[in-house]
Amino acid sequence: MNANYLLKRLLGRATCIVGSGAVLHSEARVRNPTGDSSAVKVGEFSHIKGELLVFWHGGRIEIGSYCFLGQQARIWSGAEIVIGDRTLISHNVNIFDNLTHPTSARARHEQFKAVIGFGRPTDQGLGCRPVRIGSDVLVGCASIILRGVTVGNGAIIGAGSVVANDVPAWTVVAGNPARRVRELAPEDRW
Repeated sequence: MNANYLLKRLLGRATCIVGSGAVLHSEARVRNPTGDSSAVKVGEFSHIKGELLVFWHGGRIEIGSYCFLGQQARIWSGAEIVIGDRTLISHNVNIFDNLTHPTSARARHEQFKAVIGFGRPTDQGLGCRPVRIGSDVLVGCASIILRGVTVGNGAIIGAGSVVANDVPAWTVVAGNPARRVRELAPEDRW
């Protein structure tokens, strides 16, 4: 169990809800300034080595059972990110349900001032749109999944892919932007 997580729980600060048998490894980070531990949920027997972050203005992360989040992977939510069961997310993956910064130069500057002044900017036009990732998905290392995307059950995202559009179930995609490579054969499906 992660010492940072345990310290925050002892101090009564919001962190997350961790299912039975789940592990937050020492390198895992849970950043939840909302005051509501239910904003971040990790399912049973899942292993987290990356970062789970919900924004001050809101956000929700729900990870299913028997999932894996690799080292230096980031899941940042200002709306909602839901991940099904038995999904493997490799190291250095980024999943965002928002733009992370406003597109307007003026708004970006205001956001930066809020971060350095208060550490907690409000939703300043981040265009938040939920992300859904199904069960039995494999996300290859250094991939990026962008806001508003749905990844179907059993899909495979090739390493280094940028996923800006929905991915059908049992489909392999790769590239920037990610494109369909092939469908998985029936024997490769659950």
